[in-house]
Amino acid sequence: MAFERLVRFVPKGDSSKVLIGEPVDSSVDVGLAVYKGEEVQVKVYSGSSVLDAGSPTGETAVIGQILSPVTANEAGTIRCIGLNYKRHAEEAKMSIPDIPTLFLKPPTCLAGPYPEPTIIPKHTIASDSADYESELAIILGKEAKNVSEADALDYVLGYTACNDISSRASQFAQTQWCYSKGFDGACPIGPVLVSKDVIKDVGKLRLRGLKNGKAVQDSPLTDLIFSVEQIVSFVSQGTTLPKGTVIITGTPAGVGFAHKPQELLHDGDEFIVEIQPHIGSLVNKLQNEQ
Repeated sequence: MAFERLVRFVPKGDSSKVLIGEPVDSSVDVGLAVYKGEEVQVKVYSGSSVLDAGSPTGETAVIGQILSPVTANEAGTIRCIGLNYKRHAEEAKMSIPDIPTLFLKPPTCLAGPYPEPTIIPKHTIASDSADYESELAIILGKEAKNVSEADALDYVLGYTACNDISSRASQFAQTQWCYSKGFDGACPIGPVLVSKDVIKDVGKLRLRGLKNGKAVQDSPLTDLIFSVEQIVSFVSQGTTLPKGTVIITGTPAGVGFAHKPQELLHDGDEFIVEIQPHIGSLVNKLQNEQ
């Protein structure tokens, strides 16, 4: 059945259940409302996954905890596009790429919104180099391989928000990015999955990153170098992308290491990736690994 916005969640009062559903209020910022302790009513669907949500059951439930829209098993290996905003390339003093830059995150990176903690690995704490990257994420609704740009959107189920948590010291010490961006929980996504039929043009979205309430990233998605269609087509060439694959699309200007003084992440910091309209706020709190 067609949907507008789906949320995967643990209902209030029953931590043994995981439900799928659609917020009763189509305009509520689910992530921010739940973070503030507000009650968010959800029309419960019959399915157990956003990949096969089923249909409304006629029942409603209140969100107790928001989970990532897909599980780590459903997402599999996460495809990541680097250097995909013009202004970010400029701040990094790098040339505009001719083809997408692709790196991978393992499934163990996948995480959900607060209260699930976003961990700064203990071996990186001394380097003081934990950084944020606010991003739009694509979730595929069916298996894809050798997809053309013209057909790419046929494979997209919808969109959510992502934070590509990175260790800059590890990243700058080597040429490959998978290690520095591949730590456990380093890819929180959420709060909701918004249908591609609702977001027909990602260029009409605006993405912000807020560290402890301060806007450190703010960009329209018209600054993207490679479009959703180009990205999905590129990463599918010669490669089977299973249903549920998560593709994160790059971050705009304003990453922490580029600020003067730097805006890096520390234990206790709050970071929000906000994509408006429709997707809302992915809220995470940073925590040092013990």
